[in-house]
Amino acid sequence: MDDHPLFREGLAAAVNLDDAFTVVGQAACADGAMAEAVRTGPDLVMMDLALPGRSGLEATRRILCDHPEIRVLVMTMSEDDDSLLAALRAGARGYLLKGAGRDEILRALHTVARGGAVFSPRMAERLGALVGASGSASAKEAFPTLTARELEVLDLLAAGLGYRQIAQRLVVTDKTVRNHVGSIFAKLQVRDRAQAIVRARQAGLGGE
Repeated sequence: MDDHPLFREGLAAAVNLDDAFTVVGQAACADGAMAEAVRTGPDLVMMDLALPGRSGLEATRRILCDHPEIRVLVMTMSEDDDSLLAALRAGARGYLLKGAGRDEILRALHTVARGGAVFSPRMAERLGALVGASGSASAKEAFPTLTARELEVLDLLAAGLGYRQIAQRLVVTDKTVRNHVGSIFAKLQVRDRAQAIVRARQAGLGGE
């Protein structure tokens, strides 16, 4: 589903060259996409987000509401976080950028068709950063009295690093790390490293 005929037809031709797929319909707008989904009953839909009229997100939501068995792979120019998250919330199983080559597109189609999820490398990095930021926010909420540096040390402790390894990672001295750890123990009211690690992992830290 794409409002640029040359891109849409070129993509359809490339997909049809793979014996595993047959393009059963095309549309240039969201309403057309929804109508084609009803008419053809596809296994998989490739959806642009910037469509005339309703957005590709709205079309994705409606198609999946009526036909949850269909898998939607978004293919778009949009690299912003809001579009990525909105597509995932709408139920898309993948998010490719339009600069993707034919081989990357076909690999993505095979992955999504098998029930997997796939993202362009840049969008996978963005998604990882968003998840990481969410985790940091959760940890900050779990341990509001810890400073940012103490959270960082606690995260590395929970990941299984020793004091010297943490010092090397943070480019500080062993003594500085031990001072941070002492402060963490006091603030968390734990007796030792093992208790601190348990608390940290319960908050989602230590997942490097």
